[in-house]
Amino acid sequence: MEKAFVGSKLRQLRRSKNQTQADMATTLGISAAYVNMLEKNQRSLSVTVLMALSDQYGVDWRDLVADNSQAVLSEVRAAMQDPFFAEARPDLDELRSAISHAPAFVDSFLALYRSHHSTLEKMMHLGSELMPESLVRASPGAAIHDFFRENGNHFEALERATEALAAEEPHDPYTAQQVLQKRLLENHGYRVVTSPIDSLPDTLRVWDEAERKIYLSEALDHQNRTFQLAHALCFIEFSDVLDAITGSTSFTSESHATRCHVELANYFAAAFLMPYDAFLDKAEETRYDLDRLAAAFAVSIEQAAQRLTTLQRDGRRGVPFFFLRIDKAGNVTKRFNATSFSIAEYGGACPVWNVHVAFRTPGVLLPQLVELPDGQQFFTISRTTERPVYSMETQDRRLAIALGCESQHAHRVIYASGLDLSPSGAASKIGINCHLCPRHNCGQRAYDPIVTELTTDTKRRGETRYES
Repeated sequence: MEKAFVGSKLRQLRRSKNQTQADMATTLGISAAYVNMLEKNQRSLSVTVLMALSDQYGVDWRDLVADNSQAVLSEVRAAMQDPFFAEARPDLDELRSAISHAPAFVDSFLALYRSHHSTLEKMMHLGSELMPESLVRASPGAAIHDFFRENGNHFEALERATEALAAEEPHDPYTAQQVLQKRLLENHGYRVVTSPIDSLPDTLRVWDEAERKIYLSEALDHQNRTFQLAHALCFIEFSDVLDAITGSTSFTSESHATRCHVELANYFAAAFLMPYDAFLDKAEETRYDLDRLAAAFAVSIEQAAQRLTTLQRDGRRGVPFFFLRIDKAGNVTKRFNATSFSIAEYGGACPVWNVHVAFRTPGVLLPQLVELPDGQQFFTISRTTERPVYSMETQDRRLAIALGCESQHAHRVIYASGLDLSPSGAASKIGINCHLCPRHNCGQRAYDPIVTELTTDTKRRGETRYES
């Protein structure tokens, strides 16, 4: 038999019986000093004492000598990899000492960490609606998203600025890049330089005020190169418009305001490349055909889809769309919403939605009629898009985008042709995400819902392990 050190278990057993070391020593027929050394792991447990413990206290000797310290050590080490402990991470000897001398404390710590991790995971899936206000507002992305929502995702000052610019610099979509380069050089003294990928690692554009140059990576295609020049021109020539838009907004930090200016400059670029009236006219004429819109204005599919969400001018509105972009892991990397639809605010994680299927059919547009648990129906179109970056390490640059509107507007969209849009039509049953979805018998469920309790029947196996 190998030496067995059971100090912590012995101490817990003694305390559970409300005994002193002297009391346990009397019960076992050994000295109090020996009990003290056993509890401190200064002596190993003999077979005689082990049998006495089993006889006097009714414990299974195998429970006393069982050693799960390696499994506990692995779990503690994994917990310590959390970024929260980055500045004060115990070394291996400290962790082993804690497991040997304070196992109850370690068990409590692990239980607390599991609870923390589970809560954090649920909060990440729930969306900002149910997260604590302090955490939501701490995110610059959430603050900026709220700012755009409050303005209906439409900024008339930027629309007017791009219209005035276009009046000064007449052009068609395919000469916009040359017009932007000319204006940057002649009006502001900036020269546009195309740089090799190696010269701009992990960078698509650099605005160098000192050298009066704007460097564009050769990884950018024509559409994104033009977009980046319009974005830069907004900061150089129309920064006062950006300041005026955000002037009355109380962002929690300067970085939040700066990030908001970046998003507004993106709005400016899209408005310049796709002028409001011309774009809306073409959208109505083609029944919101994304391919034809992208071709007519020399922009990408994603740029055209995102621009459709901004057509909210008083007296001349387009279909009220929402827009989402997700990566292969289902993370929402971009979200624009001119509506109050919950699917646009907190959705994106339901695998029944075709936005996830789009990765299996690159470049193919997928129409779908979907229904939320509350009965709301939406028409959505999903397809893949690619980021304008180059990397040998990450060659797959594919993302998926989704554009959607209430089903009552779907008849205006060409992709809905042939679908049954009646309330009794065959709509796909989706949810915001699994945590909030009350649907029963969903074959795609990945989490227990917090809004309802699923049934469990030992005599039946449902389509998932969450429901029988």
